[in-house]
Amino acid sequence: MTIELLVTHSGGFHADELLSSVILTSLFPTADLQRSRDKQLIAPAPNKIIYDVGGAFDAGQQIFDHHQRPGPLREDGEPYSSFGLIWAHYGRDYLRAMDVPESDLETIHDKFDKKFVLPIDQLDNGAMEPSVAGPLSILTLPALLGSLKPVFDDPSPTADNDAFFAALPIARAFVEAQIRNLAAKARAQSIVIEAIEKAGTSPILELPMGMPYRSALDKMEADHILFVVTPRGADWTLGGIKLSNDTFEQRADLPAAWAGLTDAALEEASGVRGAKFCHNARFIAVADSRDAILEMAALAVKAL
Repeated sequence: MTIELLVTHSGGFHADELLSSVILTSLFPTADLQRSRDKQLIAPAPNKIIYDVGGAFDAGQQIFDHHQRPGPLREDGEPYSSFGLIWAHYGRDYLRAMDVPESDLETIHDKFDKKFVLPIDQLDNGAMEPSVAGPLSILTLPALLGSLKPVFDDPSPTADNDAFFAALPIARAFVEAQIRNLAAKARAQSIVIEAIEKAGTSPILELPMGMPYRSALDKMEADHILFVVTPRGADWTLGGIKLSNDTFEQRADLPAAWAGLTDAALEEASGVRGAKFCHNARFIAVADSRDAILEMAALAVKAL
């Protein structure tokens, strides 16, 4: 039967049902989205999907709540929120609707679940404290989406609904961006792996364009690669490789003598004609040709 009605709870909203609504309204764009606690409206029916309300989880009846006791748990014992339940049941269809190739679908489904969905589930259930983000806690996605709620003394009787529907496209933008980035990383991986194989034992990796490369380096255990060369418009760049995504420390820095220099000063310091720029933090340099940037790369390796 066609899904004609999407039902979640009324009143104040949270990230889990807002993000669930992103998935469901994308898959069922003609369905009416209602926010209510009316018992008749939240009763299961073949033409409805009910989530974050209703006091039950039964995928067969299309009801996805997690507030009942005991609540639904993942295989590892982590609690689900409505977002996790919706993603587990409808996430693959959502990825197909976003044109994710079948060959990458399971990988992207799992990565999005672990990196994006699971933290929402944990925060919503109190299994993780917002304080783990430290001074950045106010900038987490749940906090930012929560900041879109109406202020306490907004007199409008439709304030909660108005805020929810205004927040929905913002939440959608974050979900779609994450999926696009994961899909791009999957596309990039084969290109980077081929470039790693072509580089052999060289510490310099040349890529045909700027692209995500970290996961491919890890997969190939290419610890010997120290610098990445890519074209950027009419110029070429030479970049360092961070030890991890959690630090600015690199496998190798560009030469200290180049730091902060541009144009003629950098040409003189490096001895490379066409050298244009080196960041003061020594993580990127720019030259006006491929030959010039490869010469700078060789010098950077030699200087280590």
